[in-house]
Amino acid sequence: MSSLVRTERLRGTPPLLVPGEPYSVVVLRQGYAEPEGVGGAVRADGSVTLVLPQAWSPTSSHRESPPGGDDAKTALEEAARGPILVDTGGPWAREALLEALAGQGVAPGDVTLVVGTHGHSDHIGNLGLFPGAALLVSHDFCLPGGRYLPHGMSEERPLRLGSGLEVWATPGHGSQRDVSVVVAGTALGTVVVAGDVFEHDGDEDSWQALSEDPVAQERSRKKVLGTADLVVPGHGAPFRVVREPLQPETK
Repeated sequence: MSSLVRTERLRGTPPLLVPGEPYSVVVLRQGYAEPEGVGGAVRADGSVTLVLPQAWSPTSSHRESPPGGDDAKTALEEAARGPILVDTGGPWAREALLEALAGQGVAPGDVTLVVGTHGHSDHIGNLGLFPGAALLVSHDFCLPGGRYLPHGMSEERPLRLGSGLEVWATPGHGSQRDVSVVVAGTALGTVVVAGDVFEHDGDEDSWQALSEDPVAQERSRKKVLGTADLVVPGHGAPFRVVREPLQPETK
């Protein structure tokens, strides 16, 4: 049966904890984009989200060696055993990021994987805080020290990091290589950390002006809305995706 999709913005301020099995999601910082002055200037920063494996704890954070492996599949699965940071915000928010991580008992050295949804400065401005982590920035995957591994991700072929944890190719906003992180099995259902696929809830009349490829991004948006129960957008509060069955027409 077809359904009507609507969205509902979550209330409250970060951090927002969404417990789950085997991964929990913590929205550490809520992104924003605010007009400032004249001439089209905008003050902005991107959302920052932490994905925590249930099996991880601060006492187990000192791994003997960084994520390794001879192939991307093995390396990604190893990296996903520890804290995963999705986007880092801009460098101007460095101290706020460190404080938010510390509030969850996570030090920069504990982070085993950083996913950058796309290459804009307000989303990957603090990569330098995590030299010991594997990095997946857009479609580029590298191990600590700069060893890059091919992985073959595409719109038809997501990257599986663990049970219920995937990275999807969601092109359009920044380039053809944008990605989103999908976490199933949480208390709020499937969470999609979507970068700027969605700027914010209710952005239907504005996202096209910021898109490199609106046709591809429209496809990505429909894909996310078809799966997500909760979306973490790039520059606003997380929002629920509510599906209501369409009532059949009566004659």
